[in-house]
Amino acid sequence: MKKLLFKIFLILLLILPVSLFAYDFGLVIKADGGVGNIISEDDIFDFRADILPRFSTLIGGNGELIISAGFSIGKDEEFFCIPELLRTEFNIRFGNSGIRAGRINFSDPLSFIANGLFDGVQYYYNSAVGSFRAGAWYTGLQYKKRVNIAMTDADLTEVSTPVDYDDFLNTYFASKRAFASVGWEHPSIGGLMHLNAAVISQVDLNGADTDYHSQYVILKAGIPINNFLMEFGGSVELSQTVADENKLNVAFAGEIGLFLLFPSKLNSRLSFTGIITSGGTDDLIGAFIPITGKEYGNILKTRIPGISIFSLNYSSRFINTLSGSFTASYFVRSDLGTFISYPVTADSEGYFLGPEVSARITWSPASDLQFSLGGGAFFPALGDVGSEEKVKWRVDLSVIMSIL
Repeated sequence: MKKLLFKIFLILLLILPVSLFAYDFGLVIKADGGVGNIISEDDIFDFRADILPRFSTLIGGNGELIISAGFSIGKDEEFFCIPELLRTEFNIRFGNSGIRAGRINFSDPLSFIANGLFDGVQYYYNSAVGSFRAGAWYTGLQYKKRVNIAMTDADLTEVSTPVDYDDFLNTYFASKRAFASVGWEHPSIGGLMHLNAAVISQVDLNGADTDYHSQYVILKAGIPINNFLMEFGGSVELSQTVADENKLNVAFAGEIGLFLLFPSKLNSRLSFTGIITSGGTDDLIGAFIPITGKEYGNILKTRIPGISIFSLNYSSRFINTLSGSFTASYFVRSDLGTFISYPVTADSEGYFLGPEVSARITWSPASDLQFSLGGGAFFPALGDVGSEEKVKWRVDLSVIMSIL
């Protein structure tokens, strides 16, 4: 099956240039280079370039086909060259309802449990009492670092292993998991509150003793008040591990967001966000483990299990072509055993990892050209976990150019 899909992927890459005149075609080129020590102990230069072609076409009066691909080359600790089939979606609408199928975007209400591109199908229905959606997806046919599944130690090892073209089928694809979701969303209940709810069930199909199955109940609410927005959300996770004879464990995660939009020509926004997760405290309560491993922090780049994060951000558009942002974040361990990466050491007993600060300036001299300069640092000395550890830092410059 994987061999067949890989051949289809290569054929699509060849078809894209030939199809320029048959479809609405676009091409985005991204380049990013930086220097710092967030990848290794030493200060190194890293770079990445992405070529992202895509095309779309209408089918009949109610259907649409979108196909996009990616080709990435670069160097961090090693040189890499990665082809990808990205969003590849067929969408057909029937009045207030529709079906999406292919490699499609999905995000849970909190955006940190399952978020990204997945292979599957989703049905949606829009009504006066809200939008309903139901779908099912599979992860094992995608590039592993794109979907970024790291639910178990075996997943983490798999994600961190470089792609070996001599063993492509065993080193390119993500952990084999399937999940289904049923959700409901209402934009304005009584003109006061936005609600978004979902139930997700995930099944591990790797067939190992470390198989990890999980279910999530999710609810998020947003309350706008003039130029101020409050958001609150939470999730309960139930999980079972084959090694523990499918014993039931419970975990929790909560989210808060406060956003203030300043009514000025600068379009400035001040926001405070926080994600709080449970840690492993006893035989029943465990660490909250999402399906996809979204990274937090521009410098620390840590995943959620065993971590709580609090961030303050200010962003502003100074003029039409120039904008900037500043972010300060603080990272706290939820327990003393789940999170064991930098700056944690063998004798760490504290909970406070330390703060991170970062800033970015973005210049868009034209609608199809953008330059972005950013940098930041993480300071373990301002925590009690690894106060003797080295400061992590990075400065980078990126360019995005859209063609056609």
